[in-house]
Amino acid sequence: MGLTIGVDIGGTKIAAGVVDEEGNILSTHKVPTPGTAEGIVDAIASAVEGARVGHDIVGVGIGAAGYVNRQRSEVYFAPNIHWRNEPLKEKVEARVGLPVVVENDANAAAWGEYKFGGGKGHRNVICITLGTGLGGGIIIGNKLRRGHFGVAAEFGHIRMVPDGLLCGCGSQGCWEQYASGRALVRYAKQRANATPENAEILLGLGNGTPEGIEGKHISMAARQGDRVAVDSYRELARWVGAGLADLASLFDPSAFIVGGGLSDEGELVLGPIRKSYKRWLVGGNWRPVAEVRAAELGNKAGLVGAADLAREPDPIM
Repeated sequence: MGLTIGVDIGGTKIAAGVVDEEGNILSTHKVPTPGTAEGIVDAIASAVEGARVGHDIVGVGIGAAGYVNRQRSEVYFAPNIHWRNEPLKEKVEARVGLPVVVENDANAAAWGEYKFGGGKGHRNVICITLGTGLGGGIIIGNKLRRGHFGVAAEFGHIRMVPDGLLCGCGSQGCWEQYASGRALVRYAKQRANATPENAEILLGLGNGTPEGIEGKHISMAARQGDRVAVDSYRELARWVGAGLADLASLFDPSAFIVGGGLSDEGELVLGPIRKSYKRWLVGGNWRPVAEVRAAELGNKAGLVGAADLAREPDPIM
């Protein structure tokens, strides 16, 4: 199929990269993320043009945070960009003169990990991304499963707690309110406020108050044995593992791939997640148990996955 370009739309920058069929990034070009929806379309085109110099490109895959239709052409809704029924494929194709497909960014990252990272060699994989929020992707039978309307795998907005914490999506009790970077910081602040004597290291890394605690402080303090920091990770893992057990009941994968910024902490977070997953898995002592593995591509997963999905046939056909 030849070389394709993957595009990752971030909050501060838009990155485009030329990717070969083995998942190697051959060149990249980055531009600042504009503040307007139409400006972002122009910036995507600029990043693609910058990356393609000197390469023969056959297609472009764009990873967009939001609900993307099954035809991989339109963004129904993007929470952080004012895109509503945005014909992104059509607009970018008109600017770059190449075939374009649009993918949900978490789906793109999941595909990248499945093909070239932690999920390589598995046919049935569920990927979750633990970052500021919680996203994911479903690969069953070596195929990315988008659902009938294209908006499957919005795992972060599964309601884990009826009438629970208010989520930015407008619902209550969503999984990402209990299993995400935001949730981890909330746990740490609450515990440090309640028992500051157990958070001396953690508080010392901030400004001395619970309000000054940031995610990086929790990681550093946990590695030094701070009780509040360690307990905060355990609480996060309890919710992640419980959610994975529910997903296992639905999809029965051979592996869960955990990506996103929190996965960078390695066994500090993965070990407790495995323990919680086994604890909540129905029949866990008597049935095969899926692996829980760390993602391997880091922040390259979305770009690499989007580029590779540009080679995939239209899922409607």
